[in-house]
Amino acid sequence: MSEVKTQIKPKAIFLMGPTASGKTALAIALRQKLPVDLISVDSALIYRGMDIGTAKPDETEQSLAPHRLIDILDPALPYSAADFRKDALKAMEEITAAGRIPLLVGGTMLYFKALLEGLSPLPSANPEIRAEIEKKAAEQGWEAIHQELASVDPVAAKRIHPNDPQRLSRALEVYLISGKSMTELTQISGEALPYDVYQFAIAPKDRNVLHQRIEARFKQMLTCGFEDEVKSLYQRGDLHEDLPSIRCVGYRQMWSYLSGEIDYDEMVYRGICATRQLAKRQITWLRGWHDVHWLDSEDFEQSLSTVLQVVSA
Repeated sequence: MSEVKTQIKPKAIFLMGPTASGKTALAIALRQKLPVDLISVDSALIYRGMDIGTAKPDETEQSLAPHRLIDILDPALPYSAADFRKDALKAMEEITAAGRIPLLVGGTMLYFKALLEGLSPLPSANPEIRAEIEKKAAEQGWEAIHQELASVDPVAAKRIHPNDPQRLSRALEVYLISGKSMTELTQISGEALPYDVYQFAIAPKDRNVLHQRIEARFKQMLTCGFEDEVKSLYQRGDLHEDLPSIRCVGYRQMWSYLSGEIDYDEMVYRGICATRQLAKRQITWLRGWHDVHWLDSEDFEQSLSTVLQVVSA
């Protein structure tokens, strides 16, 4: 009778939560208590020159707990969940090889999902097919593209707004390349994460507290020079509002203000509302997440103690 040896997986910690919930502060505290190295899981923090509006960890915070996958890309460039998974896995391997534990901290739930479950086998982009779609859109409008998508992938068409050209184009492109809908392909998971993952989500128990935190943070960003930060991006001339970087909450609204579409007060109002909507989506994702230990933003010491107890058990 042969023995079946169970391979012990290395540990990894996920610290997730909505924006303004206190993830960075808790991650820094954990860095002082555990042999962890941090990896940022945030689709906005990857961009250079976008510091204030993303609440990027400052020099002091970075010295206490250096974050990987921050400031790795120019705002003009795209970065997919597949790119993140590749970079994060490489960083996790390096941290584990050094005898330490990867601590992944952030709020981009799609990145966490891609890392945890693997990626569906979507085909790579095809410039020729993409150009054909864009040519048709220029001639007939994106509404026509949306209708075409609805005929082959009604689920995706229902999810994607007719005024979202990037996602519309990609969904139709996937079908034209593979002959299968994006909905069908995304149901096929890829390679699972080869780590023993401890998952934590931090948020205030009272949603009103989170709303207040978001408003306070947005107004603080404005006093810290957020307008000048976006103005420097705006004046580059090669960036536009359809790029993922400029669609980040806060940046999109400030961009509209700088272009004269809305006034200052409307920018502030929309910026706060958009950030609250983002937080709501993040919490909705997390409510459906499995095997998550919930932490209370308002009880920092208890949150820290809970993580230490679970990871050390």
